Amino acid sequence: MSKVTVGKKVPDFTLPATGDQDIALSAFRGKNVVLYFYPKDSTSGCTTEGQNFRDKIATFRRRKTAILGVSRDSIKSHENFKEKQAFPFELLSDIDEKLCKLFDVIKEKNMYGRKVMGIERSTFLIDDKGVLRREWRKVKVPGHVDEVLEAVKEL
Repeated sequence: MSKVTVGKKVPDFTLPATGDQDIALSAFRGKNVVLYFYPKDSTSGCTTEGQNFRDKIATFRRRKTAILGVSRDSIKSHENFKEKQAFPFELLSDIDEKLCKLFDVIKEKNMYGRKVMGIERSTFLIDDKGVLRREWRKVKVPGHVDEVLEAVKEL
């Protein structure tokens, strides 16, 4: 499968998600989708990022935009994270990294002096027709959600 490209339609995908369901991108036709990839449930940066999306959810919904978080963590881990943080959106589990590879977010990272492969914090804005409109890579959490919201307003 080739990588996604801004201005092109994103191939449909289905992944297991919180709420004991499988979620397909095609289920969101007619809505914009913010797909945000994060390294690990319940870590400080990932928690703050999720909380920032949570705190702006009403504004995203008014703009007909769904939020979906994605990491390689298990559904059980996602369920705990979602419940603890009261996230009003679903978290998708990409254990086999298919979606991560499609969006090219698996990168070599330095963890305590060791090189490991992990998710590079990245966000993608898909419009109501399934076309990738914006991408943010190597995301820094402070101010990021406001930047994404501004991009949604421009659609």
